[in-house]
Amino acid sequence: MILKELLSVLEPIEVLGDVDKDIHGLHFDSRKVGAGDMFVAQVGTAVDGHTFIDGCVAKGAAAVVLSDKRYLPDNGQNTTFILVENTDKALGLMASKWFGEPSKQLTLVGVTGTNGKTTIATLLYKLVRALGHKAGLLSTVVNYVDDEAVPATHTTPDAIELNGLLRRMVDTGCEYAFMEVSSHAIAQERIAGLDFDGALFTNLTRDHIDYHKTFDNYRDTKKRLFDGLKKNAFAVTNKDDKNGLVMTQNCKADVKTYSTRSLADYKAQILEEGFEGMMLNMNGKEVFVPLVGRFNVSNLLCIYGAALNLGFDELEVLRVLSTLKPVNGRFETIRSSKGWTAIVDYAHTPDAVDNVIQTIREIKKEGARLITVVGCGGNRDKGKRPMMAQIAKKGSEQLILTSDNPRDEVPGDILRDMTAGLSEEELRSTLVIEDRATAIQTACTLAQKDDVILVAGKGHEDYQIIKGVKHHFDDHEEVRKYANI
Repeated sequence: MILKELLSVLEPIEVLGDVDKDIHGLHFDSRKVGAGDMFVAQVGTAVDGHTFIDGCVAKGAAAVVLSDKRYLPDNGQNTTFILVENTDKALGLMASKWFGEPSKQLTLVGVTGTNGKTTIATLLYKLVRALGHKAGLLSTVVNYVDDEAVPATHTTPDAIELNGLLRRMVDTGCEYAFMEVSSHAIAQERIAGLDFDGALFTNLTRDHIDYHKTFDNYRDTKKRLFDGLKKNAFAVTNKDDKNGLVMTQNCKADVKTYSTRSLADYKAQILEEGFEGMMLNMNGKEVFVPLVGRFNVSNLLCIYGAALNLGFDELEVLRVLSTLKPVNGRFETIRSSKGWTAIVDYAHTPDAVDNVIQTIREIKKEGARLITVVGCGGNRDKGKRPMMAQIAKKGSEQLILTSDNPRDEVPGDILRDMTAGLSEEELRSTLVIEDRATAIQTACTLAQKDDVILVAGKGHEDYQIIKGVKHHFDDHEEVRKYANI
């Protein structure tokens, strides 16, 4: 692509050099840069890409995008330098242009919020395909280009990978794409240049404060997805969350609401509920769905509202909703031959843990115990650790605190942060077992007929990161060892 064409989507502060040259490749990773490529110097949280400019010039980079003029090299006569205010945003805009603006050739719907993003995006993808349309998915668990699975490394991929996947969707004939949009992706401008036809809001609770520093920053970052919607787009927001209507303030799109408690465009209530599913009244029509929990009622309402805004027939939407199974690691049920039930769930925030526990307590038999196994991830928001322990202790007959992904932290330090939220009396009846496999084994050994075990925190993940090293570990596998199934 000719550099001038690539720069047409930017408003550069200054351009030094020839813009009529051909660009062979677009990169933000300096290790991938070769002769004739463009390097975009991003200011990362750990490493500043500007420090690699000299090396890229030496390798023959045709162009470099930077935001700090101090890094202009003395020997870059054959390289064109483009000075911009924000290199993250520049990368997003140029990545879209590089791949032929694929988001404009799809009906792209973004899902944001703290909890529920994966379930909503995944089930929308499945619903649309069940209705006979080709679709793509960008999610925490796995990405899909129609029916081809592509491993996911982040909730939202980097701008180049993201637009590359959207391009593949277009080339495969996909009409729709459903995408989890994380707060990190918005803050880091990974979605810059994308053309969203719809945006969905789930809820907002404490998460990623280690990155955003304050809850207000976290909320306002999420809101940017809705602020950027065009006039002919749609927004579906959760009226039950106090931030639901905040998200759509100043939103130019057509705004619809959903609620389980108050007047809204889309409403539902639980008529019957068990571990097998729920009978719902959804906007006056009864439907049985193989998912459980009030949080899933909200998720289903969001999906239902999105599908109607996409123009699908209501009865067909309800028919397909009745066939959709839970997403991997989201309130997945494992039955034991000994009569107890285990729930594997990704809940890793205080609100998510509370939601899952309350759902289990509403469904389990009277007199049955809830045994909760939960840990907290390392190198993440430390403030939520004692809160999660408090919530889990309050809602469980037996609490087992254990490791999640300690990453670079000492597991014992994380557990001390969690136990700081418990009183001395609560600690006496709490088991602290650092090894997660042993913690799950202990829970399964303690469980009796009709008891319920909640294994929370990792869900779909099939690994643990300990001292920076990734090890295979799957909560489902560990539970099944002791369920005799």
